[in-house]
Amino acid sequence: MTTGYPAMTEAFPPAFMALMAQLLGSEAGAFFDALHQPPVRALRLRDAVRFFPKEDLLSPVPWSQDAWYVQPASALGTNPLHQAGAYYLQDASAMIPAAALAPQDSTRVLDLCAAPGGKSVQLARMVPHGLLLANEINPSRAQVLSANVERMGLTNCMVTCMPPDKLAARLPQAFDYVLVDAPCSGEGMFRKNPTAHSMWSPEHVAGCARRQMDILRSAATLTAPGGRMAYSTCTFNTTENEGVVDAFLQEHPGWTPVPFALPGLPAAPDGRLKLWPHRIAGEGQFVALLQKPEDVRPTYAPPFVPRADQAALRDAHTLMKEIIAQGLRPDALLGTTAVVLPPACLPVDGLVLLRLGLHAVRQVGRSLRPDHALALSATPTIQVPVNEAEARAFLRGETLPVPLSLRGWTAPSLSGFALGWGKAVDGVLKNHVPKGLRVATQPVE
Repeated sequence: MTTGYPAMTEAFPPAFMALMAQLLGSEAGAFFDALHQPPVRALRLRDAVRFFPKEDLLSPVPWSQDAWYVQPASALGTNPLHQAGAYYLQDASAMIPAAALAPQDSTRVLDLCAAPGGKSVQLARMVPHGLLLANEINPSRAQVLSANVERMGLTNCMVTCMPPDKLAARLPQAFDYVLVDAPCSGEGMFRKNPTAHSMWSPEHVAGCARRQMDILRSAATLTAPGGRMAYSTCTFNTTENEGVVDAFLQEHPGWTPVPFALPGLPAAPDGRLKLWPHRIAGEGQFVALLQKPEDVRPTYAPPFVPRADQAALRDAHTLMKEIIAQGLRPDALLGTTAVVLPPACLPVDGLVLLRLGLHAVRQVGRSLRPDHALALSATPTIQVPVNEAEARAFLRGETLPVPLSLRGWTAPSLSGFALGWGKAVDGVLKNHVPKGLRVATQPVE
């Protein structure tokens, strides 16, 4: 097959190539060339750039606070600071939907298709006094989501594992802002994942669009009157993007597009924006911003009233006062874990709940142990500064030498970021990093 595109190979399905040529016209060659370039890498920092190697940072991502482009060859995924939650690796394009939704603080936000969690982390940071519910239907991906929420030290989150329609039945009209980063045909992943195109077909695209409409119907139910919903995909075809949005608006009269503009990007006067990898430094994205009419009768959501063993909570609180600087107090039990509830917490009955606020203290047999999340989100009272080699050893599950005078729960820290809990006994810091987190792996971006 002769395509006329010098950089093109036979890798992509002919129907996909024809579709992109139809959409892009004279820009198609530049688009196909871009798909053969190395993926653009970026991250969002949890804290200031003070700890970060200057040679790894290239330039700020204009549309996302605390986000930077980084060197393609940087080994950031296995750096101990990554496991300590100092930063989150994420495609710069993937930061756009949350930026477009722009939730106000002290509100309730839903990330309906949230794994692996990059957008959830971004949204939670936008509402430090509000609530983020991060949901994922796939159980294994939901575990990854929960782990990333923990790693990034988020305390204002609930993590659930439920089909969107089941969640909508439990929490109708409960959220002021909803993000639907829908499962899609993944055309924007073609250069990042060289095998992604093997799953592409016109039939797959059509199937994705049907599924996306089902998810949007549930999302509409979950959105409060006057609330906003952002719909996004990492694909380029019109069937899953403009076509799905048009069909949703036709099916839901009263919903309206919301114009938006973000720094460094074209304005979206009609409330929708499609970005291509040959036009921006990123893998590409589609996002539409919609608003629910005000004149919808609101649904009453009863407040969450925690029920817990008060003696167990007092014991957990006693330990917390000894080992962290913040004056946090647990409110409830999730299984055998004492938790600090997030702001504006929703009723939990009927939810498949993986994480609820800050997991603080666990009952293990007859003893209490601080949860790993407590070290990553609070400020441990006793911290032992370590170098990178010591940090790597600790995260592998090894013990560390400490002064004989040191006793009790202690957190090794690298550049001011706690790595987890250890217990100092007789000059040895015994390792309490959860065994499932002890093998350093390349994260999913």
